[in-house]
Amino acid sequence: MECKKGTNSQNCACTYEPRPRKGACCDCAAYHRELGELPGCFFTPAAERTYDRSIENFIRTSKRN
Repeated sequence: MECKKGTNSQNCACTYEPRPRKGACCDCAAYHRELGELPGCFFTPAAERTYDRSIENFIRTSKRN
């Protein structure tokens, strides 16, 4: 499967910089899964800026929206 890194990078909502995995969604998802987290693009912009990528934070912030 071809990675659409250029297109993915344009639509990436992650605010953490520098990010070596920006646009490489499969690498990003694998990285965060290993840490027990979700990628920043799963979160609302406000929740993403907290850098709390925990599943608990995702559930908590998703319920508010």
